[in-house]
Amino acid sequence: MAHTNESVVSEFVLLGLSKSWELQLFFFAIFSLVYVTSVLGNIMIIVIISSDSHLNSPMYFLLSNLSFIDICQSSFATPKMLVDFFVEHKTISFEGCMAQIFLLHSFVGSEMMLLVAMAYDRFIAICKPLHYNTIMNRRLCIIFVSISWAVGILHSVSHLAFTVDLPFCGPNEVDSFFCDLPLVIELACMDTYEMEIMTLTNSGLISLGCFLALIISYIIILITVHRRPSSRSSKALSTLTAHITVVILFFGPCIYFYIWPFSRLSVDKFLSVFYTVCTPLLNPILYSLRNEDVKSSMRKLRNRHVNSWKN
Repeated sequence: MAHTNESVVSEFVLLGLSKSWELQLFFFAIFSLVYVTSVLGNIMIIVIISSDSHLNSPMYFLLSNLSFIDICQSSFATPKMLVDFFVEHKTISFEGCMAQIFLLHSFVGSEMMLLVAMAYDRFIAICKPLHYNTIMNRRLCIIFVSISWAVGILHSVSHLAFTVDLPFCGPNEVDSFFCDLPLVIELACMDTYEMEIMTLTNSGLISLGCFLALIISYIIILITVHRRPSSRSSKALSTLTAHITVVILFFGPCIYFYIWPFSRLSVDKFLSVFYTVCTPLLNPILYSLRNEDVKSSMRKLRNRHVNSWKN
């Protein structure tokens, strides 16, 4: 990943979340707990779904892939952030910075598309239940996951193709705990207005397009559920509530960043933390605590291990 001869910046300085030693210790304790819980929780969901034949359905196949993306998203920058709490001079190489930009946008783009696929799965399950098994077969699920990763990677490459050759010739301080694309672009020794517009358009189109598709899908689903008897709609509503909560908490900060990507406030740093560290924790919390099938599988898996230990 070479950069042009005009670039003399070989590393970037990450200013982190705070310069206070006490606050950094506090953040380390909190974010370590959140990160470990997030990774273990998502691994648990993948293990439960893969080990229980009763969860061998398209919804859970997509959910396990969502958990995998969440593990990746929480791990692209968080481990370095935790280590940097104990380092006075927080730096990252030029190549490492570009890698963080690539990974973040790949994972976020993939997750957006996967959430749309999960909404489509719920749409077919609730609005066309008699055709569900015919339409939502394993082949279509694999296609959905493949498209999600392809779109995420293409979305990321389109950003990186322009960023990697920008002339960085002096300023190298990034006011965040990771290489945030808008903050890195601002350090280039050139007029970055066109780059800012391209970034806004690229990211805005995919996030807004996915968000609108999700809103329309869930409105249609909610109308369909509302017309059904309450006894049949309670389980559907429970599942939908988890889906809609994840969508709102995922897209909320995302759309905020893309509406004002180059006008940063001090609170934006902590929204970035929520987006990259805390959001991946939503998947295991919302889907495991609200889903009776997952909770039942958790109990069976736990009992199986308890019995194996006793024997």
